[in-house]
Amino acid sequence: MSNKIRVAVVFGGRSGEHEVSIVSAKNIIEAMDPKKYDVIPVGITKEGKWLSGDGAIESFQKGDYSGLTEVVLNAKSGAHELLHLDEKTYEKIHVDIFFPVLHGPFGEDGTIQGLFEMANVPYTGCGVLASSVGMDKLMTKAVWEEAGLPIIPYIGINKRAWEENPQEVMRRIENELDYPVFVKPANMGSSVGVSKVKNTKQLQEAMEEACSFDHRILVEKGLEIRELECAVLGNDNPKTAHVGEVLVGGEFYDYNDKYIDGKSRTQVPADISRHLEQQVQNMALRAYKVLDCCGLARVDVFYDRKTKDLHLNEINTMPGFTTISMYPKMWSKSGIAYEKLIDRIIQLGFEQHAKKNEKKVSYERAGNWFK
Repeated sequence: MSNKIRVAVVFGGRSGEHEVSIVSAKNIIEAMDPKKYDVIPVGITKEGKWLSGDGAIESFQKGDYSGLTEVVLNAKSGAHELLHLDEKTYEKIHVDIFFPVLHGPFGEDGTIQGLFEMANVPYTGCGVLASSVGMDKLMTKAVWEEAGLPIIPYIGINKRAWEENPQEVMRRIENELDYPVFVKPANMGSSVGVSKVKNTKQLQEAMEEACSFDHRILVEKGLEIRELECAVLGNDNPKTAHVGEVLVGGEFYDYNDKYIDGKSRTQVPADISRHLEQQVQNMALRAYKVLDCCGLARVDVFYDRKTKDLHLNEINTMPGFTTISMYPKMWSKSGIAYEKLIDRIIQLGFEQHAKKNEKKVSYERAGNWFK
């Protein structure tokens, strides 16, 4: 038997960030050392079907799945298997560890993590609790607020309340927050469905847009800020990378700016004092630990230009992972290259699985790759 680690990289998914996930997975798979890893690409369609096979990334990019075969996870505890389905029969495919590269709902929100937990298989990244809480911006803010961490003033709105009495909802927002405000779906990433609002007409349009993505809506006070980001890596003793900054080209760092026009740019390390960087890093670590994160996460922090205060914005438990994404760029500038970062995330996944099973994981099949 090969001593390579067999990694199932899971991408796509039932999310508005489906396409972003494919790009992240493509970069990860291309960077994985073939001498260390046997990679099994597993794509999840927008309808929720799991598919695998040679050229899976390219097939998902084209939206043509004709050359792929359906697979399912064997949920028997400790089986470590995908079942490759072929009409009336199936083939068992051993998997050492699952690497979910899923952004947004049904992937970054604790759902697939719960499936891996039920099957008792190793997987990378945060567990069920941190993933589910971190995905929901309203819940994240509530937990951080209870822990005494600084956040920007906000209001949570239920979609039904908006549908039943939009005028009352708008009056509440205008009275409690005033303009400008940001309107966001509570459970989306990559700035999908996010709007900056300066007046009542824009507010109504933004609420309708956000409600098309989620039934829980976050409305947040707009401040004059610098957007700082901090990469965190680790389980019980997490570390932080150099802080980065998003230098926004438009009104704010929206989906179009991130993935289409690209008017904004990023800077790593951020042009800030060492004292401020340490403050951001310490806040990111506290935010990470309060949510019981493990593996990796990116914590986004706002620096108020007027008051000089720091406010936690959100956490991404599966941040964008292309070679030019902020998370790997911050670690690259901190001395961990993209390929080594993937190695470390996989190692952390094995360690977390071993801790949960109260036994020391065996790396016999992995050789000496992590030494």
